[in-house]
Amino acid sequence: MRVAIHQPQYMPWLGYLAKWAAADVFVFLDIVQYEKNGWQNRNRIKTAAGPRWLTVPVHARLGTPIAAVAVDAAQPWRERHRRAIEDAYARAPYLARHRDALGRLYATSWERLTPLAVASAEWLAGAVGISTPARLASTLNVSANDATERLIAICRAVGADTYLAGRDGARYMDPDAFAAAGIAVRYQDYKHPEYAQLHGEFAPFLSGLDLLLTHGDDALGILRRGDTWSPHPPTSSD
Repeated sequence: MRVAIHQPQYMPWLGYLAKWAAADVFVFLDIVQYEKNGWQNRNRIKTAAGPRWLTVPVHARLGTPIAAVAVDAAQPWRERHRRAIEDAYARAPYLARHRDALGRLYATSWERLTPLAVASAEWLAGAVGISTPARLASTLNVSANDATERLIAICRAVGADTYLAGRDGARYMDPDAFAAAGIAVRYQDYKHPEYAQLHGEFAPFLSGLDLLLTHGDDALGILRRGDTWSPHPPTSSD
């Protein structure tokens, strides 16, 4: 049983979705602190003027738990994001297929960031064709404060014997603790695939929405071309 664990992200990128697809269960790590200027409340789409950030405005101080981060409902961000997507992908072959679902996402009045990020990620994963079920860490009765012990506890809670770690996992994880717990670790070293995009020269590291709206049913196969997993952490030269 392979588990991938990651903070909720708004409209996540291909590497996030590839990790999800490679797992037997995906866990949203919603019990850690919010990361300012990270990916939890923003991502990028591609426009005629180049990549553009879609940022959800939030109220969050340093150290605020993700679950406590409130969306700034006073700003008309939902309409801005919906219109930006419509404008950027007006000529995309698969916009019409997903327009109603996007409309429902942006018609919802979100009060907290976590439900929004989870909903956007689950919708995007499902639309791409990922069927791996997802859980919230906050529902697993995990209380460990140490980062490694928290991950091990989540692995045990879902019955996983293999943890799919991100490329940077080695910077904060204790591999000996995983070995002592009988849990194997595989590290992701995602090789970003290139694919045909709108608006000229290829731009990597966008939201998976870009791939979905331009390639539809082929999106999952394209994003999984970047899969690379190893029992050893990637080196900086990889």
